[in-house]
Amino acid sequence: MSSPEIASLSWGHMKVKGCSSSYKDCKVWPGGSRAWDWRETGTDHHPGVQPADLEEVLKKGVDLLVIGRGMSEALQVPSTTLDFVRQSGVDVRVLQTEKAVAEYNKLAGQGAKVGGVFHSTC
Repeated sequence: MSSPEIASLSWGHMKVKGCSSSYKDCKVWPGGSRAWDWRETGTDHHPGVQPADLEEVLKKGVDLLVIGRGMSEALQVPSTTLDFVRQSGVDVRVLQTEKAVAEYNKLAGQGAKVGGVFHSTC
C-alpha cells in the first residue's frame, strides 16, 4: 500500500487524495488517513505532540514519520516524543506544516513507507 498524497492544505483545512472527508488536523499512513483529534490524548500546543498521538501511525509499518507543527509552528514536539519515535526504529522529521506536507508528498511520491501527523492552524 502506498501513502496517500495530501491534495490540499490551507489554514484549518486539509484534503487527502482518495478521501471524501476534509480534516483540520490529520494522521496519514500507507493505505489510510483520519482526523487527528487532540482530545483523544489530551494534546495541546504545550507540551505538544505526545507518543500516544503517534502510536497508531507507527503501528502501520512506516519507515519515516513527518510531523507538521502548524503554520506558525506553535505546536511543540518534546524530545521525549522524538526519542519514542526513534526507539521504534522510525526516522522522524519535524517541520512547519506547509514544509512538512511538501516533504511528506515528495516521499510518498517516491514510494516511501511514510506516515505523518499534521496540524493545519497555528
